[in-house]
Amino acid sequence: MAIAWVAVIVGLIVLIWSADRFVDGASGTARYAGMPPLLIGMIIVGFGTSAPEMVISAFAASEGNPGIALGNAYGSNISNIALILGFTAVLSPIFMRNSAIRRELPLLTLATLVAGWQLWDGELSRMDGIVLLLLFFVIMGYAVFKAMRGEAEPLGGEPDSEVLQHSMSLGRSLFWLVLGLVLLIISSRALVWGAVEVARALGVTDLVIGLTVVAIGTSLPELASSLAAVRKGEHDLAFGNILGSNIFNTLAVVGIAATIQPMSVEPVVLWRDWSIMIALTLGLFIMAWGFRILGPGRITRPEGGLMLVLYAGYLYWVVTSATT
Repeated sequence: MAIAWVAVIVGLIVLIWSADRFVDGASGTARYAGMPPLLIGMIIVGFGTSAPEMVISAFAASEGNPGIALGNAYGSNISNIALILGFTAVLSPIFMRNSAIRRELPLLTLATLVAGWQLWDGELSRMDGIVLLLLFFVIMGYAVFKAMRGEAEPLGGEPDSEVLQHSMSLGRSLFWLVLGLVLLIISSRALVWGAVEVARALGVTDLVIGLTVVAIGTSLPELASSLAAVRKGEHDLAFGNILGSNIFNTLAVVGIAATIQPMSVEPVVLWRDWSIMIALTLGLFIMAWGFRILGPGRITRPEGGLMLVLYAGYLYWVVTSATT
């Protein structure tokens, strides 16, 4: 099992690093191809930050490990809100942008409700996956259309200016684009293999490993970007990044996995994992709107601390239920 753990840990490290290099290379290549910075931020950077979840879930589904695919997506959503937003808010209260409250929170809620409806019959069919992908592309297309007309901000907020302004030659951009993609694939395969072996050795399901180790690992890029945003005083960027990432995970990541390989879904995914996911999403609504009379919507330090406690309780629930 030691080799399997090494594959998981090294796979996660290389996965996160290669996803960052892939974004750099893709952004540089897109600039030389004449793509507007706005679209680079919305499409390439947006996809890049969710690349770890997408690639892992695609490989897990194609290799017959749907628990890792689904657990990775839903577990990442739960950790993004409870762990990352909670930890970030403890460091510094997060003020929620009006545009994120008006547009992205309802979209994330809609996506989560659709996901719950699809889980109701205990399976995710290929048609379910196609529906999720169609909904994702409709949302992305509408966001691009509105942003190009100057009527709305990009989905997930403005991308980090350093990503869009970094100077890189075309040759170097292509190098990192290809190398990043190759390492993404290799590290994802290693991580999926290691996660399956660890699950077998511990006597737990693939779903548990996907919800815990893999989900937390693939959420590290969001943690890094949120902490960077807090240091710069851009709290709205931290909030927008999490909402955008969760929309990607719920629609694109699960949609790709189900389209590749339809999967049976354990009832626990609906009544435990999905329920926690929708509860946390609705909790953001309460924090954003419930006490607006006292000031702008925000996640305070006590609320962030409560979210961390809830996440610890959720992990305890998942682990203890898997070992009993």
